[in-house]
Amino acid sequence: MVFSSLIFLFLFLPLTLGLYYITPKRFRNLTLFIVDLVFYSWGEPMLVVLMMVSVIINYVSGILIAVNREKKGLAKLFFILSIILNLGLLGFFKYAGFIGETLNFVLPFLNIPVLQVALPIGISFYTFQTMSYTIDVYRNTVKMQKNFITFGTYVSLFPQLIAGPIVRYEDVAEQLMNRRETLEQFTNGVKLFIIGLSKKILIANEMGVLWDGIRDAGASSGALGAWTGIIAYTFQIYFDFSGYSDMAIGLGRMFGFEFMKNFDYPYISKSVTEFWRRWHISLGTWFREYVYIPLGGNRRGLPRQLVNIAVVWFLTGLWHGASWNFILWGVYFGILLMIEKLFFLKLLKKLPSFVGHIYAIIIFVLGWVLFYFEDMGEMWIFIQRLFGSSGFMPSADTAALMISFLPLLIAAGIASTPLASFLYGKAKKGAVLYVFDTAACAAALLVCTASLVSSAYNPFLYFKF
Repeated sequence: MVFSSLIFLFLFLPLTLGLYYITPKRFRNLTLFIVDLVFYSWGEPMLVVLMMVSVIINYVSGILIAVNREKKGLAKLFFILSIILNLGLLGFFKYAGFIGETLNFVLPFLNIPVLQVALPIGISFYTFQTMSYTIDVYRNTVKMQKNFITFGTYVSLFPQLIAGPIVRYEDVAEQLMNRRETLEQFTNGVKLFIIGLSKKILIANEMGVLWDGIRDAGASSGALGAWTGIIAYTFQIYFDFSGYSDMAIGLGRMFGFEFMKNFDYPYISKSVTEFWRRWHISLGTWFREYVYIPLGGNRRGLPRQLVNIAVVWFLTGLWHGASWNFILWGVYFGILLMIEKLFFLKLLKKLPSFVGHIYAIIIFVLGWVLFYFEDMGEMWIFIQRLFGSSGFMPSADTAALMISFLPLLIAAGIASTPLASFLYGKAKKGAVLYVFDTAACAAALLVCTASLVSSAYNPFLYFKF
């Protein structure tokens, strides 16, 4: 992983940018499409075929739906077939083993063979992207894409292919055809990419080291250590995922694309409702547009709205992984959102802001416990540890580990707020700030490179989603 990251940074990306910008504008989508396929096949050469199958299914479906628009029954048939094929591919590769294990547990006499299928990288992301296209063509909110290369470029765009944000076709349709690359956009893209890289390498990875150390310490961590560990994981998953999202958006700008923001400082939220408006915005938008609103949203009364919330959050949990802990995680947040919708949100608004902050922090930190532990037994042991089953104080070794990471924990806490962005916005624009920006980006890239070279620890949390 570390070696691949360095190859990407200092070989693949510079070569791709050079090739892209020497290509005449009308052929740049073709160049990107070829590069995208090379990038995706880098890790899994055979599974690039699966992505191409997804591209072909949705490209053809879009055409068949559009040309038969006047024949509503036929258009609907092609639309339903495209949804079945998309969900069938996703279901087979992501959930076949989980379904087999569950059926064997519930009905052991069936003795169903459990398939062990490799999960294609990014399949959840590009499946949702392709589905957004066919759904919008069926709704007649976007025009069908006749150019196969252009559509393939949309699906396979390497900047956000494996970790989002989930880019709806409607949001980039015009950019795919008529984008205009500028020096300012490119510069901003480089800056955002380095910010994302720094989040990932300098904060997320280090928080992962702390979390792994405390988790491995087991009962000797005590309640204080357990809370410190899960807070470290809370920072790790945020800076890992938001870091990759920033890198993707930055890379997109280097190639002339503007992708939607995927995170908006979720850890400053004062309620669960607010948290999910700020966390993984593109996924929330997808479920709202293509599941919640079609189910009726909030237009059919409160009871129906609560059912719709329950369905969306069951599916949100399931989208994250083929394991019961993800479903439990989705149900957990779905129930909390329903409670807030019923009465608790009104109560929170009457209380001082800090009460809402504390409540939201406790809720999402505990939520990450459900998210992390796929083994329910381990999860329960860790939850007990949080509430004192192994005592309060950590062992000397664990305490020393915690103290050594204390400055970075504080820095991560500050970095998860808009403070730095606010102060930067207040700074006077000009040559001095430009020089500072350039020097800071160069220094950050140098430090990140040194960290990658010196450490073998560079996990990618969202590969499995």
